[in-house]
Amino acid sequence: MRGACLCGAVAFEVEGPLRPVIACHCTQCRKMSGHFWAATSVPHDRFRLVRDEGLAWFRSSAEARRGFCRRCGASLFWQPEGEDRISVAPAALDSDAGLETAEHIFTEAAGDYYRPEGQPPPPGAGPERLRASCLCGALRFTLPGPAGEITACHCRQCRTLSGHSAASFDAEEASLQWEDRQGLAEYRTAGGGVRGFCAGCGSSLWFRAADGAFSVEAGCIDGPTDGRLARHIHVADKGGYHALDDGLPQVAED
Repeated sequence: MRGACLCGAVAFEVEGPLRPVIACHCTQCRKMSGHFWAATSVPHDRFRLVRDEGLAWFRSSAEARRGFCRRCGASLFWQPEGEDRISVAPAALDSDAGLETAEHIFTEAAGDYYRPEGQPPPPGAGPERLRASCLCGALRFTLPGPAGEITACHCRQCRTLSGHSAASFDAEEASLQWEDRQGLAEYRTAGGGVRGFCAGCGSSLWFRAADGAFSVEAGCIDGPTDGRLARHIHVADKGGYHALDDGLPQVAED
């Protein structure tokens, strides 16, 4: 089975059987992916890098490092120290046939705008101005709150870049006040949009559509968003390894 990032600068092969998928809601996974991350796993002897010119690693803790594409920002791998396995985002695979989500972990760290399972909670009273940052802290900005309605996108592009699915809210780009943006990287997609991510750690931050519409990834917000997941779009492209059980509206395309 083959897999790759969005731009193709990282490609790999895995040989099954693959471990069931685990969805992780820890702060690190939410920062990196922009929502939350999901991963299967395979022993090293059944994993092979085919192309690695775009591969970058970020040491996220003393126990593990995270692999992403430095060109497009796709979140691809999680590599624990001292183990003979590597975790792989199923959204990067050519096919996720046969995979199922076995469990959700670090659910206590989930964002305030959704629940790992079931309907999202009502929005709370968040700050008038939201703070956002990448995982390594090289990129930091503020913007007006609340986040309001948040949309989960399951298109192939968002799935490949995030490692699972994206969740973002509309914002005025001019309203962002940057505290540090020296590590900002941008990737222009085939449709003319631009995705902003951290060149140092790979964290997904924002998307600017070809028509200028701008959205911020909910996972990059520090603390409460005062938002609520409102809908799922492009569900026709959703990964087959998980179900949508929150009762929210689902749109096949957009």
